[in-house]
Amino acid sequence: MTTCEATAETAGGERCFTVEVADGVATLLLDVPGQGVNTLSAEVGDEFDRLLTRLEQDASVKAIVLASGKREGFVAGAKIEMIRAVASAAEAEALSRRAQAGFDRLERFHKPVVAAIHGACLGGGLEWAMACHYRVAAGDPKTTLGLPEVQLGLVPGAGGTQRLPRLIGIAAALDLMLAGKTVKARKALKLGLVDEAVPPPLLRQVAVARARALASGELRRRRPAGHQARGVERVQQALLEDNPVGRSVLFSQARQQLLRKTHGQYPAPERLLEAVRHGYERGFQAGLALEAKAFGELAVSDPSRRLVEIFFATTALKKDTGVDDAAVRARPVERVGVLGGGLMGSGIAYVTVAAGLPVRLRERDAAACAKALASVGAVLDERVKRKALDRLERLATARLLTTTSGWEGLGTVDLLVEAVFEDLALKRELLAAFEQVNPRGIFATNTSSIPIADIARGARRPEAVIGMHYFSPVHRMPLLEIIPSAATAPEVIATAVALGQRQGKTVIRVGDGPGFYVNRILGPYMAEAAWLLAEGAAIEDLDGALTGYGFPVGPIALLDEVGIDVGEKVSKILHAAFGERMRPPEALHAVVAAGRLGRKSGKGFYTYDGGKKRVDETVYDLLPGGRRRRRLARPEMAERLSLALCNEAARALGDGIVRSARDGDVGAVFGIGFPPFRGGPFRALDAMGAAAAVDALSRLRDRHGPRFEPAPLLVEQARGGGRFHL
Repeated sequence: MTTCEATAETAGGERCFTVEVADGVATLLLDVPGQGVNTLSAEVGDEFDRLLTRLEQDASVKAIVLASGKREGFVAGAKIEMIRAVASAAEAEALSRRAQAGFDRLERFHKPVVAAIHGACLGGGLEWAMACHYRVAAGDPKTTLGLPEVQLGLVPGAGGTQRLPRLIGIAAALDLMLAGKTVKARKALKLGLVDEAVPPPLLRQVAVARARALASGELRRRRPAGHQARGVERVQQALLEDNPVGRSVLFSQARQQLLRKTHGQYPAPERLLEAVRHGYERGFQAGLALEAKAFGELAVSDPSRRLVEIFFATTALKKDTGVDDAAVRARPVERVGVLGGGLMGSGIAYVTVAAGLPVRLRERDAAACAKALASVGAVLDERVKRKALDRLERLATARLLTTTSGWEGLGTVDLLVEAVFEDLALKRELLAAFEQVNPRGIFATNTSSIPIADIARGARRPEAVIGMHYFSPVHRMPLLEIIPSAATAPEVIATAVALGQRQGKTVIRVGDGPGFYVNRILGPYMAEAAWLLAEGAAIEDLDGALTGYGFPVGPIALLDEVGIDVGEKVSKILHAAFGERMRPPEALHAVVAAGRLGRKSGKGFYTYDGGKKRVDETVYDLLPGGRRRRRLARPEMAERLSLALCNEAARALGDGIVRSARDGDVGAVFGIGFPPFRGGPFRALDAMGAAAAVDALSRLRDRHGPRFEPAPLLVEQARGGGRFHL
């Protein structure tokens, strides 16, 4: 083997590629200096272009393999800072056209190019790989492929909207792109997104062998999977994808489904669909032109700016230890305990074993233990069905969870998460029992409403007690609130944060107090929804107003999901703590007293007969005004609820419950589904302007009472012309 380094250099003078040449195959290893993962930039593109020119002229090189020089990850996408820095749509469009031209050249390159994919292959990374002539992926759980640009309010800008549908079929491509989904190597192989999936140790070897076989003519590139469908898929392809009339139906149906999900609030998926359709109707190059135009316009749009800000906020939180002292280190956590195997406890156990940590779960008896094991197994089975895990990986993960009805095995855990029901006496009892059997472990409570200081009162080691508030369902909800009391040790905080990050959670540290942060800001939002019901609003109008604002579900539907009895209990706690602005109307009590608890009882504000959800008109008999509902303006209802939430967020920041507007925005977006394209409550207040927000709240206060009194911090911002984000 002969090895040579690329002579092309980035603008900073550092080489991004090394080139290894052996037996006619040049392997290009991308290793962007100073970055944990590879990202694409103009500098990387220029260097790659110069390398292609050099290798094209080198007669000894017959084929090329493109791989990553990083230990993990192929290419995670384009460098977001580069996109964030563009000042105009024209500038962003030019970036897109430049990337498209580079990948077009790669696709037309007369020597075969094979992509060897390991780890993240996302966005521009997948667009790069799709322009290659053959793709080999490592069959490793860390290998993920996808075009998630819509999650940043963008469309793929380097040919993805045109290449992916032609590679795997229109329907499959839209399914991935419109939701920003990612797939593992095995699913990518089934789709035809990659040509082979091989064990990770063999990746480079196989890629080189395939490159050599392509160059010699021994191997020919197989046709895209979209042209190899069988059975029902083949009929669907013939009817919907292979003829203009069918494609028109497919695109029309896709747009209808899309609008039902986005309510027209997210322009990127619509522009993506338009680019794909245009490419099929007018040709590949016309599709690229529309893709670039859409990319340019979206890159400078407000929804994309807000989504990119959320992306940077969550990226920063991944490096946040939860403590200000950089010298503080998290304790090593090698074993975790869980008390309680119900919905929350089994969910916590799942995300922990999925992170590769052994878990010892305690339940009251063998039957309850078996139920907890079955709950975790069901989530693992779902992942196997989605091909996110294979059966051997599922078995290895399941073996990490063991159960007990006593305290055996919990004396050696490094951290224990208590997830029993909300009862202060019970939680104190379990804390005392844990301290008896484990003199060094951390006790973390999953309470959603009880102050951590109250639970820790009387503990032998209050410095080792902390809150870890997960959200339901734990395996789907990304947020975790870490709540220390005044006595919690800094290293305990750092340990809880590190565990949450290892579990794949977006972690924010919040102050100790009723409702903590997320449930506190949700309180006035839900209370205001109840007031509107009491005023005569129709359930479908109220829920429609807030989904129209951008929430994934309306407040009444959310209350049914959480449990109306749970909502009533939490509202009483928050009312006792915060007074009038959290006071709900008495209407909720009548609904609970009638046995309507929500989905769990089969009936709440909605009914769920046969799996179909619809408003139950008879619930109005329990509310003021009965079945004679008033048609209140949806924008007015959305304003009342959204301002109640944003105002409480400002109060929480002023009280020190959240450390920053950044954390407050992330908590609201990931904890309760505050519309991401609005950036969170503090971004929404900044967009409105503090003075305008205070005026609107004052108007609502004069009409509806003191619950709309503007937060002191918001009033201060209005007086000084300040903003929550600089």
